[in-house]
Amino acid sequence: MPFALGHHPPSRPLTPSPPKNQPARLPYNPNPISREHRSSIGGPLNFNMTSSAFVSNAPTTQLAWQASLNTTFNEMTPEQKFFRKTSIIATIGPKTNNVDTLVKLADAGMNIVRMNFSHGSYEYHQSVIDNARAAAAKSPNGRPLAIALDTKGPEIRTGLMKDDTDVPIDAGHEFWVTTDKSFAESGTAEQIYMDYTNLPKVTAPGKLIYVDDGILSLQVVSIDGEKIRVKSLNSGTLSSRKGVNLPKTAVDLPALSEKDKSDLAFGVKNGVDMIFASFIRSGNDVKEIRKVLGTEGANIKIIVKIENEQGVTNFDEILKETDGVMVARGDLGIEIPASQVFMAQKMMIAKCNVAGKPVICATQMLESMTYNPRPTRAEVSDVANAVMDGADCVMLSGETAKGKYPIEAVKMMAETAYLAERAIAYPHLFDQLRSLTPRPTETAETLALSAVAAAIEQDAGAIIVLSTSGVSARLLSKYRPECPIICVTRNQQTARQLHLSRGVYPVWYPEPRGIPGDKWQIDVDNRIRYGLRVALQLAIVKPEATVMAVQGWKGGLGHTNTLRILSVPADPADLDLHSIERED
Repeated sequence: MPFALGHHPPSRPLTPSPPKNQPARLPYNPNPISREHRSSIGGPLNFNMTSSAFVSNAPTTQLAWQASLNTTFNEMTPEQKFFRKTSIIATIGPKTNNVDTLVKLADAGMNIVRMNFSHGSYEYHQSVIDNARAAAAKSPNGRPLAIALDTKGPEIRTGLMKDDTDVPIDAGHEFWVTTDKSFAESGTAEQIYMDYTNLPKVTAPGKLIYVDDGILSLQVVSIDGEKIRVKSLNSGTLSSRKGVNLPKTAVDLPALSEKDKSDLAFGVKNGVDMIFASFIRSGNDVKEIRKVLGTEGANIKIIVKIENEQGVTNFDEILKETDGVMVARGDLGIEIPASQVFMAQKMMIAKCNVAGKPVICATQMLESMTYNPRPTRAEVSDVANAVMDGADCVMLSGETAKGKYPIEAVKMMAETAYLAERAIAYPHLFDQLRSLTPRPTETAETLALSAVAAAIEQDAGAIIVLSTSGVSARLLSKYRPECPIICVTRNQQTARQLHLSRGVYPVWYPEPRGIPGDKWQIDVDNRIRYGLRVALQLAIVKPEATVMAVQGWKGGLGHTNTLRILSVPADPADLDLHSIERED
């Protein structure tokens, strides 16, 4: 039976000959240095940790791995800060919308800037985009900074109260809810307006209507044409323009409002990297968004926000259409019982991991840091558990949009995510992901799987991949290698979008295309040199470490099929780029 990568150790060490046409000054390394000679980061207390499943005393199950964790850790050092694989999304508000603060946020660990289009004018959001790009150019580490547009989405809201005055009501109070627009600005204790025309058609006696994030719970008593008789289940306040949720009710709102369509056009014009699409309920909603983005926005990634029961129910069809998923737990915790949110979160993250699509965990992750310099212990555990569940990104909302401690919140999230990543049994996780991969696989996925298996066997310091579209890097991320994935790309937007995938360190290669065919391999080696040089500057890899190099057999998209095993040169001069004469 042939030796299967990642399962059983060979009976004797494999010492293959160096491959032919090995690039100059990129030495082949059949004898990688052991992890004991590299810097130890985190790691078990009772075991000599290695990423290889072949070492006899290494923990190979998640339970054994966690039982061996080293709980002695002070603070992240500058050398460790870039080892974090999980990306951090930070929402930008007026307090943080300036270049200097954005530079500090990026240095603390922010990878993706989020603009919340539920608030703010186009002039304001334009300033966020301009400041974010200026901050990325000014950032001392030179890493790309992605920009995300979060749509307002199809919402249901109450109308205005008469004289815009709040009206207190008691539990048991009955009143009318109407969809008649003539009452849109004259709400009273006896009748209020809601802007969902089909509300009387989709609800029924006994069903619930939540107002203002569920603070006020209303039960439907009866329906009379455009009016719905409701009873308040608790004491509360009727106020203007409050959000409405309809748990256990299938709504038929369009995927995009007219405002959303205008916002998407603004995003396309400004070249945003991704859309966070609110209140997605079906796969057709994603198709509608792609249609509105058009050819000019075809490369923008669509990340669906699952925040209602319909989205959870239709998750499989949504996952097939989307580029990624955000588990938006705010509205989701109103639409479904709060006690079930964690189950929905784990289910969606697991399905995204198996599908190899990025998944974000969001809402109230470090909420108390909006006002306090330290988070609650439960919040820290929430971030860590999301990472251990398999989230590619974690998100901050009010903590950075309006909070008093935005830098501290990003640093706390970065350190927590980093340590949570050390608590994952990577060989065991790899075997699980591989066993769940449908066969046969496409060539690019076969190579990605093999590269991660080889990295485990070789105890590699990194995997370096050359990619234009980022597909190869995302496939490598799917199999969750313990070592970093360094993706070198000429496409700046691809570099920014790769922050969505866990463990991928995007490197933009500034040299233009137009390489003569007979110089193509020199260009390939130059890109590898460039990626390793950046990785060394960030302390992601160390000299003499073994790296897996994934590349195509020729230029262009869809040709990735080659895996090489290289060694990081000890002499920095060996990473100097070789000159190439270009065609006129």
